[in-house]
Parts: sequence; C-alpha cells; structure tokens
Amino acid sequence: MAASGQQHEQALKRFLEERPELRVELDNLNPLLAQVKGETLAQYRDERLHEAFEAEAERLGLFAWELTLLLTAATPEDYQAQRLDVHREVAEMAGLDWQEYCELYGLTP
Repeated sequence: MAASGQQHEQALKRFLEERPELRVELDNLNPLLAQVKGETLAQYRDERLHEAFEAEAERLGLFAWELTLLLTAATPEDYQAQRLDVHREVAEMAGLDWQEYCELYGLTP
C-alpha cells in the first residue's frame, strides 16, 4: 500500500512544522520569481516545499515515499511494516523475486 495523498500532505505539514526556518524562507519568497515561471506564488511555494522534502529524503538515504511513511507512522514498527509492504509491491510490479529485490535494496524482510 503506497503512501496516500492525504498521508503525504500530513507528512509535508509535519516536515514544515519541524523546520521553522524553512517556513520563514517559504513565506518570504520573491513573487517575481513565481511570475517568471508562470506560476502563482502559492504554486511556487508548494514546489519549493516539495523540493526541500525530496532533498531531505535524499539526505537521509530514503525515497520521498519512505520519508512520508516515516513522518506519518504511529510507531517505528508501523513504519517498518508499511515500508516493507510498499517495497514488496514495487518488487511485484517490477517482476523481481522478493529475496533478489531485498538484496538489491539492502532490505531485511
């Protein structure tokens, strides 16, 4: 079960709440930069938030969906279970054997 859109929105909210300096930066973006890109200020701000979220996931060595799960799971055990479920789905979609997939991505099933 991949992370839902609602889960991702919750994760973004928590991510931003835990980074007040990022909130200040996003609240003070230059509207001309948005205009140059042909976006509203809200769209431009949202794009910058998503970029920061992706960068943090990369810094942690995670996929963005893993960071979403990490920020929204009730417990560390819940996070691990959800994470393995999604990885299992990906392995199935890719047609890879589960053990082979785990070795490829360094997972412990």
